[in-house]
Amino acid sequence: MIPSAPHLRHNGRPVALSKYQDSDDKYHKRPIQIWLRIPLSACGLRIHLILPNLKATCLAAVTRFGRMRGSLILFITFLGLCFTLFAFVKRFGSPQKTWPGGESPTLVFKREDLCRVWQWEIASGHHPSLRKTIPHKLGLNSVIPNPAAPLHSGTIGRFKTSINGVGAKRVYLDVQSRPPNVAYPPRPIPGSVADFDAIIENCDFGEGKYVRDCLELLRIGGGLDNGNRVRRGQMGDYKYIFIEQPASTPAYTPSLDALSEPRGIIRSEHDAYLDEGFTKSRHAAWEPPLVLPPTAQYHRYSPETSCDPDDPRIFHMYWTGPFTDKPYLAVLSFLFTQNTGLHVAGEEGTNACTPQLWIWINLSPAAVLSDSATRDLLDELNTSLWAAPFLHPRFRHIIHFKLWNTSEQLNSIPQTKKDWRSKKTLFKSGGQVLSGTGDQDHNANLTGSLSPELYDKLSVIISDMARFILCHKYGGIYVDADTLFLRDWEETWGWKGAFAYRWSWHDKYNTAVLRLRKGSALGHFLLRTAVKNGFDFHPFEITKYLKEAQLDNLLTRLPDAMFDGAWLNMEGYQRERPPQPFFTVFEDFFVTPLVDSGAPLALGFQGFFSGAYSYHFHNNWWNKVDPARNWPDLGPSFRNNTEFEDNVEDRRDLDWSTVLKRTFESYIRGEIPNMYGEYLVW
Repeated sequence: MIPSAPHLRHNGRPVALSKYQDSDDKYHKRPIQIWLRIPLSACGLRIHLILPNLKATCLAAVTRFGRMRGSLILFITFLGLCFTLFAFVKRFGSPQKTWPGGESPTLVFKREDLCRVWQWEIASGHHPSLRKTIPHKLGLNSVIPNPAAPLHSGTIGRFKTSINGVGAKRVYLDVQSRPPNVAYPPRPIPGSVADFDAIIENCDFGEGKYVRDCLELLRIGGGLDNGNRVRRGQMGDYKYIFIEQPASTPAYTPSLDALSEPRGIIRSEHDAYLDEGFTKSRHAAWEPPLVLPPTAQYHRYSPETSCDPDDPRIFHMYWTGPFTDKPYLAVLSFLFTQNTGLHVAGEEGTNACTPQLWIWINLSPAAVLSDSATRDLLDELNTSLWAAPFLHPRFRHIIHFKLWNTSEQLNSIPQTKKDWRSKKTLFKSGGQVLSGTGDQDHNANLTGSLSPELYDKLSVIISDMARFILCHKYGGIYVDADTLFLRDWEETWGWKGAFAYRWSWHDKYNTAVLRLRKGSALGHFLLRTAVKNGFDFHPFEITKYLKEAQLDNLLTRLPDAMFDGAWLNMEGYQRERPPQPFFTVFEDFFVTPLVDSGAPLALGFQGFFSGAYSYHFHNNWWNKVDPARNWPDLGPSFRNNTEFEDNVEDRRDLDWSTVLKRTFESYIRGEIPNMYGEYLVW
């Protein structure tokens, strides 16, 4: 006989125990299952899907904490999960956001040192801009006397500015050819300066300005519309070139002691507040306190004193491997446009102001070179079809081939000397490390691989680094080897600040053109920051370094219309009002579409992005510049190429690259003058 279940009494009446309270204590023998295991079969495999048991979770909370407290805890937990999910999606759920590690801070300089960079650059006359002031976030008083800005009382021309200018007055020029000399544009006035503020105001893509309109401004303001100027309305805004006149008071020159003393520069009572937002890199220690050289002596340009001995007019180009028709075309454009003095007999036309082109040759993607590397370079240049013409004695003062040695260059400046050998690799670009060199030797992993598969990638990464080293070490302007000069750059030398240009529609820099002053504080900051962030010199990373440090106003970001007029069209922008010529892909320069192929011969050099300082054709190394005459056709002063003449079979319509090459070559042969009407004198 089975005994009856036990009973309790309540108010004298028997009460049966529930099934969770019986003598077998089933509640404790069979605990609540918080997780459910759901068996699944797929492809012959049996797996279990584990999901939360919501009903059991609710029951457990109510059983343990009671109905009211348990429900409240569940509700708060649910809200917490929703908030966490929302924050996660907000942080990483859009193309602008990246996963942890991709957007880590890069800052390695403390705020006090960033302020000193600003102060040094302004005091040295390297900040001529009236639009870009010192960011308030730095807490740096904007009362530093600026010798590169004119004396003013809050407003200069069209600009309202807080820059404390103590420099020369700016006189804006109406540059144009005058009758009867209207066949060619005039050379820029020595010592004249291009006002980049005025150019940005009229050409900034971010403000909805068109490349076509920008080129018109550059063309008219620079006097390049010789003989073709038509009557327009008010054209005061087209004046962007000025000369400096002496100021009524002497320019302020700060002492070195003033630069090293933070008192009176930093608002110290707000230090704790101002430090917010300056987040140190997680992967590197702070840089030691910044030690800067004496400020540069400000050189006021004028037609009589247009040469600055501390600011040599050097154009740098970098090239890896055998010389081809692409750098050949770039060098020809340099000779055709720059004021090299080749129109004066002998060496009389060269002086301290004469621009020079330094072509840095890296013989291979590996930079561990043999002892005979210099001799090997000379032998290669002498036997190169495309390079040998520029070894002619007539060019010896303006074109210089130089051997690039990565390890030697890294050892030559203090910003990189102590760090580069301790790195696992130098090949980092845009946050990504290029691996797979296949070399076990540590030096090879540092300075390059002989693997042909990585040749192009390594060359680009070394090039990104080389331009900053060269400009900081020697001064000058770096220009990519796939760039054509389209006008004299005299006025760009007059702008004392650093500059690069915009990366198409992106709010970032492109360093295909880069200007840094020799030994500058800004150059030191960029080099050390890149070194501490894995030797990453990609333009997007350079943008990040500068923005995080509040120094981006010191590197003027110019409109790409000045140097890269086709880029926005390539990206699909402004195609309703494109510039001339209209390219939809960069290959159109080498293989011009049939519908547009009448333009190159009809318009010639004068119709090719007229007004721009350069044109960047973005690699395209595989396309021949002049397929029918694929050799340097430079005449009897050079190697005789008459044996090729009988094999020429031209297309009916010539491409843009072909027309430009043959125009430049005609100038070297002495058949036509350059763009300014000057004949080359042998």
